[in-house]
Amino acid sequence: MAKILAICISQKKGTVKHPVPSAQFVKEHGIEGDAHAGPWHRQISLLSSLKIEAFRQKGIDVPWGAFGENIVAPVDFRSLPVGTRLQVGPAVLEITQIGKTCHTDCAIRQQVGDCIMPREGVFARVLQGGTVCQGDEITVLS
Repeated sequence: MAKILAICISQKKGTVKHPVPSAQFVKEHGIEGDAHAGPWHRQISLLSSLKIEAFRQKGIDVPWGAFGENIVAPVDFRSLPVGTRLQVGPAVLEITQIGKTCHTDCAIRQQVGDCIMPREGVFARVLQGGTVCQGDEITVLS
C-alpha cells in the first residue's frame, strides 16, 4: 500500500497539470474537469513519485503534474501489467496502457526539457468512481 502524494488536473491537453486536494473520479470517464477525461482508455495517468524524484536528481526541480500526470504515488506503476486493477481511495482503476508515443514538441517537453511520461507513465480507466483525496491509499487488487 502507498499513499497518493498528489492529484493533478488541467483544463487543456498537452499542458502541465496542477495539484488539487481532491477530485471526483467518474466511472468510464476519468477525473471531472480534467482535459483527458472521456470515453477512452487513457482516462487517468499515473506516474511514480520515485521516477519524478530521479528526474529531479538531474537538477531540474519539477512540481507534481509537470509531466501531465493525474496521480503521483511511490508505486512502480510501470512494473504492473495491463489489466491490473488498483483501489485508489474509493475508486477502482484498471491499467490499460504502459508508456505512450509523445510528439517531440509537446508543451511539457518544451517547458521541462524532457518528458518521462512516454517512458514511465501508465494509463488507466475508471471502473468505479468516487471522491479521491491526496493522502488516500493505493492498493494493487489484481
